[in-house]
Amino acid sequence: MGKTNPTYRDQLRHLEEDWQPFRRALRAQYRDEFDQLFDQGRQFADAAGIQNEMTVMEPFLMSVLLAQECRIRELERCLEE
Repeated sequence: MGKTNPTYRDQLRHLEEDWQPFRRALRAQYRDEFDQLFDQGRQFADAAGIQNEMTVMEPFLMSVLLAQECRIRELERCLEE
């Protein structure tokens, strides 16, 4: 990854561009959540880049799942308090 191959961040940027027609078709009330998914994908970009997958979708989805799991844990802690 890097000089000869696109980095994970480059691939993620292209993936987000590819999904722009989907985003535009969403109702305005859901667009912030859509954008949040890509923010979550970037949150774990260092780990996803190390994974060195052939496609960007798998590490992107794992990053989103991990971010959501962290958020669930945080909300559960708040409920316990």
